[in-house]
Amino acid sequence: MSSLFRSFRRSQITSPYIRGGGIRSISTLPNNPHIYVIPSSNGKILSLLPTDPPTPELSIGTTTSIPPTPNSFTENRNFLKILQLVLRKNVYFDPEVIASAGTFASPGGASIFGARKRRATPAPSDGGGAGGANNQGGAGSGGVGGYIHVFDTRNPPAFGRIPDPEDIFGSVLVDGNGQIQQEGYEECGSYRLVTNEGILGLSDYLRGKLIEKLKDEERTLRAHG
Repeated sequence: MSSLFRSFRRSQITSPYIRGGGIRSISTLPNNPHIYVIPSSNGKILSLLPTDPPTPELSIGTTTSIPPTPNSFTENRNFLKILQLVLRKNVYFDPEVIASAGTFASPGGASIFGARKRRATPAPSDGGGAGGANNQGGAGSGGVGGYIHVFDTRNPPAFGRIPDPEDIFGSVLVDGNGQIQQEGYEECGSYRLVTNEGILGLSDYLRGKLIEKLKDEERTLRAHG
């Protein structure tokens, strides 16, 4: 059973937001200490920012139960847009994506991010499940290049296999030498913030960039209050 279903725990973070004369603690998800859980009138707000009271426009979404499930979770589509903007701008510089691109082009290897060969008219496929041979670029692709899938870390696929469509953020174009092509990121429309395997998981680099963007957006929203 996924670690998502472990018992809820309290973090050591305290909030200056006072209700009923007391200071309350902000909780985090048991399997993801980067995601804060803040009570609200509609259930619980999930956020990458520890701000309390929270900024709903920048939250991941809301849930009626902990841990969140596809049935209990309501996504914030504005957050999803911000996530994809951050990925489109920064995915080329993520050390994990760069390493995956190098593996894609090296002899005898296979991309840990999942890959497929470049077609005559390249367009990332949402794919299905682990995919088949036609959907795998693998390394040693004869200098042709292809797309590697950038996926959610909550459910990493077996080595050399394609992630589930709901776990794929998008794909980046890689040349035959393993170099990521700038402006080559394409979003995957089947991605879901919460699945039966868990909630949003990012590399340290991409999570840091996303939090920076969310903080900037929060400052702007509060300045125009």
